[in-house]
Amino acid sequence: MPASRPTLPSDSHPRRLGVGGSSGGGDRFVRVQLIIAAVSGFSILAVLLYLLRRPTGVEHTGADEPAEPSASASAAPPAAIVRTKVESPDKPPVRVKVGTVQRLRCGSSPKNPASEPGLCDSLPFFEQAIVKAVLENPDCAPKQKEEGTINYALSIDFRNHETKLYPGKSGSWRGPMAKKATECVKRAIPSPTWDTMAHQYRYYLISVLATYPSDSTTAGLPDFK
Repeated sequence: MPASRPTLPSDSHPRRLGVGGSSGGGDRFVRVQLIIAAVSGFSILAVLLYLLRRPTGVEHTGADEPAEPSASASAAPPAAIVRTKVESPDKPPVRVKVGTVQRLRCGSSPKNPASEPGLCDSLPFFEQAIVKAVLENPDCAPKQKEEGTINYALSIDFRNHETKLYPGKSGSWRGPMAKKATECVKRAIPSPTWDTMAHQYRYYLISVLATYPSDSTTAGLPDFK
């Protein structure tokens, strides 16, 4: 007769498979969730703190940017431009004016002139010489308070190789003052080379009118009174 099995005491509550090890896994799961929640909370808190305290770019606006100009400063008129007038150098006063040389007479002698003055040929040497002598010697004129003129008449005698300068009648200054002026100008006329000078007649008379300003513009001229 077979041996009988020992009878094991039966549990009043039978054990379910897997239930005994489930308590340890649940605890670990809960701890993991708590850690995740804590990390998430700290992360959210850190983000909020950063957003609240991050620089906005306007902290130093007042110190870095230049101050706006005030209304009175902006309305200030522009500085006036000062222009310095450049004075042109004063031209020296005109001390004498000379007119055109006139060919008054020509012929074989002073008593036998040609039929018309317009027929007289030119004498470049004498015409240029008398004009130059008058222009370069304004001090020869008398010193007067009013403007005056002297008509310098030059007679030329090719036969006798002579010249004579005297004041003509058409000038406003005559008498001793005009005579002294003509003597002064006569000394400035160079001597001609008679034999090499072309001419048609033996005798000529030419003249030039010189105008002298008043004494106010010719101070320092010699007095021919």
